[in-house]
Amino acid sequence: MQAPVLVLKDSLKRESGAKVHHGNIQASKAVADIIRTTLGPRSMLKMLLDASGGIVVTNDGNAILRELDLAHPAAKSMIELSRTQDEEVGDGTTSVIVLAGEMLHVAEAFIDKHYHPTVICRAYNKALEDAIGVLDKIAMDIDVKDRATMLGLVKSCIGTKFTSQFGDLIADLALDATTIVGVDLGQGLREVDIKKYIKVEKVPGGQLEDSMVLKGVMFNKDVIAPGKMRRKIVNPRIILLDCPLEYKKGENQTNAELLKEEDWGVLLKLEEEYIESLCVQILKFKPDVVITEKGLSDLACHYLSKAGVSAIRRLRKTDNNRIAKACGAVIVNRPDELQESDVGTGAGLFEVKKIGDEFFAFIVDCKDPKACTILLRGPSKDLLNEVERNLQDAMSVARNILKNPKLVPGGGATELTVSATLKQNSSSVEGIEKWPYEAAAIAFEAIPRTLAQNCGVNVIRTMTALQGKHANGENAWIGIDGNTGAITDVKEKKIWDAYNVKAQTFKTAIESACLLLRIDDIVSGIKKKQPPGSKAPSKPQVETEGDVDNEQMIPE
Repeated sequence: MQAPVLVLKDSLKRESGAKVHHGNIQASKAVADIIRTTLGPRSMLKMLLDASGGIVVTNDGNAILRELDLAHPAAKSMIELSRTQDEEVGDGTTSVIVLAGEMLHVAEAFIDKHYHPTVICRAYNKALEDAIGVLDKIAMDIDVKDRATMLGLVKSCIGTKFTSQFGDLIADLALDATTIVGVDLGQGLREVDIKKYIKVEKVPGGQLEDSMVLKGVMFNKDVIAPGKMRRKIVNPRIILLDCPLEYKKGENQTNAELLKEEDWGVLLKLEEEYIESLCVQILKFKPDVVITEKGLSDLACHYLSKAGVSAIRRLRKTDNNRIAKACGAVIVNRPDELQESDVGTGAGLFEVKKIGDEFFAFIVDCKDPKACTILLRGPSKDLLNEVERNLQDAMSVARNILKNPKLVPGGGATELTVSATLKQNSSSVEGIEKWPYEAAAIAFEAIPRTLAQNCGVNVIRTMTALQGKHANGENAWIGIDGNTGAITDVKEKKIWDAYNVKAQTFKTAIESACLLLRIDDIVSGIKKKQPPGSKAPSKPQVETEGDVDNEQMIPE
């Protein structure tokens, strides 16, 4: 009898084979179930409490998963999915998870029958190619200029969100904002940079209906000397600086030895003259508003206010960029390099208003602004945060359509068409891959099924009726009206989805399902090597290190 051979240290845990597959599938299904109820217009909200007692109330798939802290490695990779989806296209974060969960769920049966995972993956990838093919077939082009269609599109995207009860409001805001900042790159391409040039200012108070898109920018600052400087200027000339208007101190500590008392006066006079010359250089251009990112000394403030110029200091760099884009100014680094072309004349009005109990400076009514601010009002902080998240989604959708103006039917219609077509094709797939291929086709039905569940209608009946309608891949436009759960023509109801959102959803879901299926071994408990000689006191040391970590984690 041989002695057993120990290969792995006893601290290592190794799971392999079917156990791992089942574990991964269970984990991903658990993640999908958390989010399942947040799909569709009749979706529920989730309330998440974090460590510091703050609350997040949302039904944006990505926002929920971002807050979750998971132990299971496979579940973590599911969370990555919704994140990539959010960064890539901004919408469909929930669908991606539900779909991936379903894909793994149907694969479980095959793993029980000892199919090899690579076979399943091969079938899935084939199904993915065909699914994208079907998308191309049923997609329809859309005219970006046609506002009504665009509104319908953005609305179907936010219809699933909390703000749907405010109907067109958010859709309008999103569309206005994205059309303002869109830049034509030529060849019919439009680039819309949401992050840089659209600022969302949330001001608690007022009603949601007061929210609006400003044709320009606003920021949370007042002029420096409120009494002396003008608070309202029509057609202002704006100069943007990113240098301090104060006497420059030496970089390192400098000592000056003064022999005579008068020299002290000379020194002070030099400082004043320096600032005065800066201001004179600026005033040459007859500006009405001077905005700087850095400090502005009292003296400079005096010179400027004497000339009737309003000044604002310590503005965020990002805000400054937005102002530059909005009124056509150029941000100048040194006052002596100012030119006439750097002065921004595009704005129609500069004024400082008091909203709530803070002062906001508005630079609005710009002629051709390439940046804008969305002003959100609402009763509470949580509500505003949720509205902002929905707005982000809506703007992403608007941006996607501007980039790639193609539509596919929403309301689960696309998934059903894909499913029906794949079922038909499955008879022509040869060999053992036929069954997983067919299963993938069935998995696509998860989306319309979940929609039906969330409406509270009879799921089985609705699904059979829909499958009947879609039987041979025809009637591509029949789907579920997410509000009532009735079977409708989504074309009339204007329930659309952007083509690239759908394509991205399918790709991400199937590829990740394949990735998780391919895992057949989980080895955990890999320790860092310790230098020899420090073996004995390892126990207590480990504990103190752990405690230190925990203490650091709390403030985050």
